Amino acid sequence: MTLDQVSAGETVSVARLNGVGAVKRRIMDMGLTKGVAVTVRRLAPLGDPVELTVRGYELSIRLSEAKLIDVVGQENCK
Repeated sequence: MTLDQVSAGETVSVARLNGVGAVKRRIMDMGLTKGVAVTVRRLAPLGDPVELTVRGYELSIRLSEAKLIDVVGQENCK
């Protein structure tokens, strides 16, 4: 499942980043790295951007960026 498929209010963990080069670096610089818990706070009316809580701060990312982030549910975390 990718981050764009997660419903508002749900918490998941980052499993893998699929972007390459500068896009992947930008996602990692925002704190979205493997194993980090991410809560989807809300979605804009048309689904873009997506507001998240990551490492105690709020972050908005584009839907296209959310599609590059593979996630697993908290119950599937190690």
